[in-house]
Amino acid sequence: MTRRLAPIPIAVFAAVLVACSPAPDSPGTDADPAANEEVPSALGDGHGAIPGAEEVAEPQLHLLTVDPDGEIHHLDLLDESVATLGTVDGVEALTTEGRYAYAVRPEAGAVTVVDSGVWTWSHIDHFHYYRAEPSILGDVTGAGGPATVSANDAGAGIFFPDSGEAVVLAAGTLGEGSLDERFRITGAPHDGLVVPIGNRALVTEPDADGAAGRILALDELGEPLGATVDCADARGTITTIVGTVIGCRDGAVLATATGDGVEFEHIPYPTEDAPRADEFRARKDRPTVAAVAGDSGDSGDSGNSSIWLLDTRNREWTLIDVGEPILQATAVANADDHLLALTAEGRVLVLSGETGELLAATDQLVAESVADPERRPGLELTADQQRAYLNGPAEKKLFEIDFADDARIARVFDTDAEPKFVVETGR
Repeated sequence: MTRRLAPIPIAVFAAVLVACSPAPDSPGTDADPAANEEVPSALGDGHGAIPGAEEVAEPQLHLLTVDPDGEIHHLDLLDESVATLGTVDGVEALTTEGRYAYAVRPEAGAVTVVDSGVWTWSHIDHFHYYRAEPSILGDVTGAGGPATVSANDAGAGIFFPDSGEAVVLAAGTLGEGSLDERFRITGAPHDGLVVPIGNRALVTEPDADGAAGRILALDELGEPLGATVDCADARGTITTIVGTVIGCRDGAVLATATGDGVEFEHIPYPTEDAPRADEFRARKDRPTVAAVAGDSGDSGDSGNSSIWLLDTRNREWTLIDVGEPILQATAVANADDHLLALTAEGRVLVLSGETGELLAATDQLVAESVADPERRPGLELTADQQRAYLNGPAEKKLFEIDFADDARIARVFDTDAEPKFVVETGR
């Protein structure tokens, strides 16, 4: 089915307060208690509520998109309405942890933070869902280069490569509309990253060649804790239910917060000549993550036809040969161990993460977009518990895919402008 989406004014819908008890799953929800059994809340007491927000009965899942003119649209997946949140110029990348969207704007030397106004709060064995007014909170500025953003429930880390500035935003005041910086430190310029982990953080340091070669643990004020680990050519990060993953040339580092610091573990590849992983994707708060095996698949390199799965619980890599070139991979890590891949032809594959068997595939949904080097970097295949979502900039469409039902196209949303970038919010 196809929907033509016309913008409507932003509205906060009537709320139905829910009791502190398990909520039933609904299509697209992340309501999977096992996914959060080890995740402490970054929001403290109060079930994640903030003044001015309403608790509602079901997840408020949305797709937030940015078009080529910088206009930000927010599609409500429940009632299919669209709100226009504002305009930001020069967006070259977009990321989220589930509530806030971070738009990287290199020419402005800034990252613009957007509060989607929808989020899910984990209460270990069940969830609470909230809705408030969305807004553009403002910019985090820094000197030099396209910033790398690493966001999770503990906040956001923003690294400016040309200046070596590392900024961590305070998660506790983001919900109040404030871009308070927990700390800002300046190191040697390099292509690095900074990642919040609980009330601490991780930051890269360059090696003699100027590449990120070591990871340092920092306290809440940005001071070194003393824990360090080598990680040659550190690139790519994701936070799982177990800890924080950072990709290295010879495997990955898994960092976990301890009572008085941070503990590092090295998870090497099974063989020394293994292709590396540097772009991790997964359903939020799951233990297993996926990455294209080889350099980032955004280049369209026809040699990338395998997927790494990293099980952070068992500290184990698994290599799956897809049999055709792929651009992205994301782990659903559900009961059926689904694994999704976007091919260089624009199809979405549903694979078994256990056996690598091809279970289902779509048609070529985004063939024109994957063929265009200008549009390809903005493609994003994201998944929650029930559905996957994919943007087609050239096609001016957003696809909702039921991966558990033979990769059925559940809905297609036509857009008036190209959805150049997309993230799912409300998770």
